[in-house]
Amino acid sequence: MIPYIHLNLHFWHPEIPTFGLMLWLAAVAAAFVMDRGFKRSKIDADAVGMVAIAVLAGIVGAKLWHVIDTPSEFREMGWRVLWDTAGFAWFGGMLFGISALVFQGWWAKIGGLRTLDLAAPAAAIGYGIGRIGCFLSGDGCYGIETKLPWGMSFPNGIEPTPPGVRVHPTPLYELGMGLLIGWYLWWRGGKKHGTGALVGEYLVLSGIARFLVEFIRRNPKILSGLSNAQLASLGSVLVGAGLMWWAARRPLSDPGRARERLSKAA
Repeated sequence: MIPYIHLNLHFWHPEIPTFGLMLWLAAVAAAFVMDRGFKRSKIDADAVGMVAIAVLAGIVGAKLWHVIDTPSEFREMGWRVLWDTAGFAWFGGMLFGISALVFQGWWAKIGGLRTLDLAAPAAAIGYGIGRIGCFLSGDGCYGIETKLPWGMSFPNGIEPTPPGVRVHPTPLYELGMGLLIGWYLWWRGGKKHGTGALVGEYLVLSGIARFLVEFIRRNPKILSGLSNAQLASLGSVLVGAGLMWWAARRPLSDPGRARERLSKAA
């Protein structure tokens, strides 16, 4: 594992956390995908700026939710836990990020729900790439012990595994699922769909993916054998299914027609 990259410059010897580096790469990838989505729909708005604000909001939300989810760390570390490089909760990041996008979509007169549809592929791909940072840093997001041939050890991680213990590399599982969901949503974005359908599908698919991977992660179970993340995932699936049901009863929007309407409104 590579928690930090050490640069030996002539006048400076910085340590760059691989988690932060991959978070930056995830934001760049998400901004690129969302910008392409805006161009495909002929929407004249700053997709890159929207992603940047959403990422910052997501980081804040992820840290706050992690503190709520693991109060023992807050009791042990105090407010320092907010600045620690480990401990980012997926649900808090998603909640704050979605809220930031809805506000920006309303402000740009695109529509909050329409903006979320456009952001759905970018969110899935960015999440998957961000998980590479968890994998490289070994920050404890790995899974339970396994005898499977692809099990891995994290002896040099931020939270190292015990000597000789091999665990599920769950960040790599989530990378694969994130890229697959993102590809599907990008394909769906080019087809006719009711407003809200794509973000609904994103919530359902990402919720199911996270719910399943939690069975082999180390997170504590809090209710009926389910972790906090699994309960949040069930909520994500229910909200997403409701959005899909609602969108299915709305007029289908053609990306090409949407381009014309938005250009006329401008």
